[in-house]
Amino acid sequence: MQRHRVMISAAVAAAAIGFVPNVAQASDQPADRTGSVAAKIDSAKATAASSAVFHSPAERTVRKATTAPADAGKNGKAAAAPQAAGAGAVKDNPGLAVDLLASGTTAHGFSLASQISTSVDSSIRVEINWGDGQTETTHTTKAQLLKSNHKFSEVGTHKVTVTLTDLNNNVTATNSVEVQAYGSKFTPHGPTRLLDTRDGTGAAAGPVSAYGTTRVKVGGNSGIPSGVTAVALNVTVTNARSGGHVTAYPSGTEQPKTSNVNFVAGQTVPNMTIVPVGADGYVELVNRSYGDVDLIADATGYFTRTNASGYTSLDPARIVDSRVGLGTSWGQVGGQSTFPVQIAGQAGVPSWGVTAVALNVTVTNPRSAGHLTLFPSGQQAPSTSNVNFTSGQTIANSVIVPVGSDGRINVRNGGWDPADVIVDVVGYYSPDSKAAYLPVTPTRLYDSREWSPVAGQDYSYLPLGDGKPWVTGYVLNATVTNTQGDGHLTVAPDPNTWAQYLNRTQIRPTPPNSSNLNWTKGATVPNLVQASTGKTGVIDLWNRSWQPTDMVVDMFGLYEY
Repeated sequence: MQRHRVMISAAVAAAAIGFVPNVAQASDQPADRTGSVAAKIDSAKATAASSAVFHSPAERTVRKATTAPADAGKNGKAAAAPQAAGAGAVKDNPGLAVDLLASGTTAHGFSLASQISTSVDSSIRVEINWGDGQTETTHTTKAQLLKSNHKFSEVGTHKVTVTLTDLNNNVTATNSVEVQAYGSKFTPHGPTRLLDTRDGTGAAAGPVSAYGTTRVKVGGNSGIPSGVTAVALNVTVTNARSGGHVTAYPSGTEQPKTSNVNFVAGQTVPNMTIVPVGADGYVELVNRSYGDVDLIADATGYFTRTNASGYTSLDPARIVDSRVGLGTSWGQVGGQSTFPVQIAGQAGVPSWGVTAVALNVTVTNPRSAGHLTLFPSGQQAPSTSNVNFTSGQTIANSVIVPVGSDGRINVRNGGWDPADVIVDVVGYYSPDSKAAYLPVTPTRLYDSREWSPVAGQDYSYLPLGDGKPWVTGYVLNATVTNTQGDGHLTVAPDPNTWAQYLNRTQIRPTPPNSSNLNWTKGATVPNLVQASTGKTGVIDLWNRSWQPTDMVVDMFGLYEY
């Protein structure tokens, strides 16, 4: 039994990763593989952090004379500020100032560099007010660069103020810098159709040409505000004239080498994406095939650097299976019919306060072609789709759907004939959830084609979080290809630590009763996976078929406290 693994440290936005060979085959590991992958992650981290650097130069420092040192006792003399050795009485210390440079480190965290200037050695108190009710104080006696780190409990804008108090010369110097944590939180929206090239919704009518692109306006469109950082977008390919794939990426950036939706000629296939939005408010979709395709894009929510709903990852849990009467009536869901699903209070989801839920939805045994639409209770079914299927097909798609005020969602079978429906919950969004989303440059983490296929009924394990508790989940796109038989993929947290795998004391995990994507022999199938890092930071990708298959994993972002 041969397994593959990727080692990833996620202490910050995205830190160094590298392929780690099978312990018994370490000599087979190419020397440059780890470095090349680490460089990709470092680049992704730098791109994310570049939008979170804030500077307030020393010239903005405001000086103010004081009648007595701030630490003076009742007699007006300094009680806790002995004059620094060699200090002389320089009136008002005219050179007292501070330059502030703040840089983002995590979805909520910042490092602050305070460059202190002074005309003379003196006893100087330094107070940092982080703008969220937290302060810290230190002392210095000379010009100095002080470095501090802080993690805000919420994303959004915070005013950081540094006050220098010269306890010998009766003067204060204050400078402030506004920082914006570059983690984002989620607001449910819709479902809303933003693009349909078949009828000219959001773009000129007509298919996207071979290797052509189309633009999807997100910010400022259909009630979505300007300035959004990312969007939850269900992308559907239809009327494809040849096989290929579609990649979604932020406008104004280089096309990544990853894929979001794979298809063959004549196929209609959707896939959920969480894609960063360009500075101009657009997302680009590129058709990487030799033929025309029609593209559809439906938004179910968006991310902003403001207080909204954070994310809580859950171990995958099945809440609906019409084949056995779980969560709905026993028996296939009739054509053109709708059934409710209780979300609040189920499978680790709290009983109140949930704004949206992350699901994996599977259709099986459909008697004819059709589609499923998921939408919040209390609303009419929208003209959007989440899962498209053909007669007899088993297909899954990741779904993020707003939850109604009664804690429910609705599932509609838009086909004319019955089909079985399976729903697995993988996480939820709520104002009480603290983890914020951090988009990164799409990065390929793992490709078994560089090693060997994953054996049937076996698994690959990826230590994504390395046990770091502040990283709670990863947004991945998992793809199976070179499939030698029918099957399905299950992604779930591993109970073993990375150290146990290294010293070979691991136990074989038990795969959960859930699925993330389904395939037939010879198919290439992708799906979005919002993977919980569990208690150990290791996740498993199970090949639930009896034949080998190749697996590819791309990272698009992560959730961090």
